[in-house]
Amino acid sequence: MDLRKLKTLIDLVAESDIAELEVTEGESKVRIVKSCAMPQNQVVMMPQHGMQQHLQAASAPQAAAPEAAAPAAPTGHIVKSPMVGTFYRSSAPGSPAFVEVGASVKEGDTLCIIEAMKLLNEIDSDKAGIVTQILVENGQPVEFGQPLFVIG
Repeated sequence: MDLRKLKTLIDLVAESDIAELEVTEGESKVRIVKSCAMPQNQVVMMPQHGMQQHLQAASAPQAAAPEAAAPAAPTGHIVKSPMVGTFYRSSAPGSPAFVEVGASVKEGDTLCIIEAMKLLNEIDSDKAGIVTQILVENGQPVEFGQPLFVIG
């Protein structure tokens, strides 16, 4: 399957209420499942008949790998997402970010934009202080209540 088609399918699942999508094209089968615990998508490519045993042997060492340690809880005031949408650090591509780590913010200063249903919603600081952490990458989907910034 073409990577552009795959990317389009992933975006379709990410931006909709669909929890799972399975597409069969010839001998190839793609299944995309939206994870409930994290705002990331899982893509599982079903191997063709001849490649199945080879892929199972190659994936065995990955299954035995230890899980990554959970990150330490941030200290300070946490600004959380008031909605589900897509996180943007600036008003337009190529524009400077509203805030950077180490920036001083006042109550009411714009920290980011969350796009929800084609509407751009400015998220303002609810506390004055210094931005100590930015917890979300630009363009990443966010969930309601997900921590976005830490203000110290």
